[in-house]
Amino acid sequence: MKMHKLLLGVAFFAVSGAALAFHCPADMKKIDAALAKNPQLTAAQMSEVKKLRADGEAMHKASKHQESVDTLAKAMKILNVQ
Repeated sequence: MKMHKLLLGVAFFAVSGAALAFHCPADMKKIDAALAKNPQLTAAQMSEVKKLRADGEAMHKASKHQESVDTLAKAMKILNVQ
């Protein structure tokens, strides 16, 4: 019974990591679409959004998906994107 619970826990962890991995590209697309519309941002805000977007992509590529999602969320907040 303990082995069954362990395997179930490992499977859940693997699936949750994969779900976050697919979430990152979707967030990057939302940010890119918002940037393509030339949003009314200050130069500082635009610089911050671009930095966060680049950092989020780098984290995604490094398999740091939770950090990527969190970083991309900051950019989306500045852009007022859901």
